[in-house]
Order: sequence, then structure tokens, then C-alpha cells
Amino acid sequence: MPKPASRITKTARKKAAAPAIAYEPWLIERLKDPAEAAAYIEAAIEEDNQPALMMALRHVAQAQGGISKIARKSKLTREATYRMLSASGNPELRSLTAILDAAGLRLSVKPIGRRAA
Repeated sequence: MPKPASRITKTARKKAAAPAIAYEPWLIERLKDPAEAAAYIEAAIEEDNQPALMMALRHVAQAQGGISKIARKSKLTREATYRMLSASGNPELRSLTAILDAAGLRLSVKPIGRRAA
């Protein structure tokens, strides 16, 4: 028999406050700075979460004028770009680098740290 939910849980759900400000407009504004955009994408890559990375790329594209503009600059179709940047998107390396290039970014590789001998 399932355990009934406590009164506190029900009350807490009813009284949950709305966020003080919407985070997406604030985030999009911050991501106009290439250094912020690069750090944001790098953090998403470190999460090792494909949908999170696609969302980060979408946010960066929105900050750079929108997905349609990024699609034009990267010489990809708008539909393909939207599909690539969806939560289930899985862009090829050349498409990913084209999108990053259109956003003024590029991929790079760096060592994780010192290896034990």
C-alpha cells in the first residue's frame, strides 16, 4: 500500500514561489559575451549530458541572433539546425563546428591533468 504524502509536502507544493526573474532572458544577454558562451558550453560538455549540451548550444545560438541567423551563417538549413539543437539532437562534427564557428566559437582539446607514471 503506498505511503500517503505528508501535509508538509502538499503545502510546500501549493506555496512554491515563482522565480523572482525569468532566467532565460538574463542568460541569453550574458551569452552574448563570447567568453561567457564558451564557458557555458564547456560546462555543458563536462556534464556529459547530450540534451544539456544541445540546450546550451541553443541558448548560445539565441544570444547570437537566433537559430535562423546561426543556420544562415553556418550554411545549414534552418530546419536541420533546429533539429540538431533539439534535446534529442546529435549533430555530426562538421555541423557542430559550423554552428560554433557561426557563433564565433570553436572546439579545442586540452589535457585533463597530469597522468600518474
